[in-house]
This record gives sequence, structure tokens and C-alpha cells, in this order.
Amino acid sequence: MPRLELLCAVVLLLLSACAPRTVGTVTVARPDAFSAAFSPRGVLWVTGGTAFLARAPQFRVEKLATPVPVADVAWHDGDAWAALPSVALVVRLTGTGGSLQAGVAVKLSESRIYREDGTALTYSGESTAGLTGAPDAVVTGGDGLDYALQGERLYRIGRERSLVGASQGGPFLTPSPGGVLVSSVPSAVTRDFTYQLHDGQLLRQDASRTVRGAVPHLPGRVGLVGDLVVTVTREGQVRVFRYDLTEVKP
Repeated sequence: MPRLELLCAVVLLLLSACAPRTVGTVTVARPDAFSAAFSPRGVLWVTGGTAFLARAPQFRVEKLATPVPVADVAWHDGDAWAALPSVALVVRLTGTGGSLQAGVAVKLSESRIYREDGTALTYSGESTAGLTGAPDAVVTGGDGLDYALQGERLYRIGRERSLVGASQGGPFLTPSPGGVLVSSVPSAVTRDFTYQLHDGQLLRQDASRTVRGAVPHLPGRVGLVGDLVVTVTREGQVRVFRYDLTEVKP
């Protein structure tokens, strides 16, 4: 979005905060936070409060400017969005730009904005089904519904919230063709294979969990960008693979 428009929105919001109000805790982005979101457009991630983007097919890394630290990022309708909890905004970082006064947003999925009290908004600013209390992780599953982890509980969120049960894993949530995969390591799921970053390797596993391929890899996040498996490390190294783990040089 145009930098001037974003800065004006922030300034107006800060000015409005000068009115008398109940004083509460200001939530800021955690300096150790590292998360990533994948879509056919590329990979979007936040590390240490700074957002980055590597667009397909070149996958050149871009630093995305924001006036305050970022808590989380997500793709929505083909554009990159970021949560800026310290100024109560969610901003669109690509496309035509724009911002939304969303309260203290701490987690983003493809379809929802989650605030620190668990309540949720759509990206048009309308209230929608959410949680009671902040989620630890959220994702929009392959079935189009949101899934959220709170401690050891996994919730499915559509028109209303329902408890799926104990998470049986975590802390990572990954879209799968039928919904979501809960795992202890970063994962990406296709119809035939699961890709996981574990113990210094990127693993390719079949439905029986048999390892069918592996390449050395630093810790990071993994996801799908079209028909490619894409990884990113906290330091910003992006690698691109075909489904058979043949590395593609963008």
C-alpha cells in the first residue's frame, strides 16, 4: 500500500487514542516470533517483527515496510496482510493497499483476523465466529474452515466454533486436502505426500509415513506454492523443490 496512506492511518489512530479511556496492556509483536504463510503467489513470513515476501516464480526476497513491528502475516484473496497489534491495525501489504482497524490482532488466517481475546473479524471488518482467549496457532484448512490450537485443544471454526478434541501433537497446523494436519514439526501436505522439516532434513513421506526422500536442510518452515514445495529459514533463505525433492534454482 502507499506508504503515506499507511502512515496517515497510523497517525489518525494514535491521535484518537489520546481521548480518555481505560488504560490496558499494549500488545506488541514478540521479537522471537517466526511464522510463514504460503499461497500460489509465493511465501510470506515474519521474523523478529519484520515481514518479508518472496513472490513466485522468481522467489526474490523483498522486505515489506511497516511503521511498527508485525505480529503475524497471512494471504487473503491473493494479497499479503500483516497484523500490527501495537497500533490496532491489520494492513494489506500488496495490491491496492489498505488498512483495517481491527483491535489488537495477534493471529491471521486466510479467512479471519484473531484478536488477543480470541474474538475474530473478517477482512472486511465484520465480526465472525472466533474463540475465547487468544489462539496459539490458526490456519484455514483444505476444507475451507479455520482450525485453531489453544493449548492441547483443537477447534474447528466455521459459522460457529466446535471442539475437535485433543490436538495429539502441535504446535504446528498445516492445511491438508481434508482439513488440517497437527504436527510437532513444520509440515506441508499434498494428496500423496507429507513434507516435514525435521532433524536437519527436509523429508518426503508417503501415506504410511515411510520416508521416500530427504535432503539436508536448516530449521525453518515449509509449504506449497502451486506445484512446488517451498521452504524458508528464520534468516530468510528460500529454497524451492519439485514434489520429488529435486531442487529448483529460481
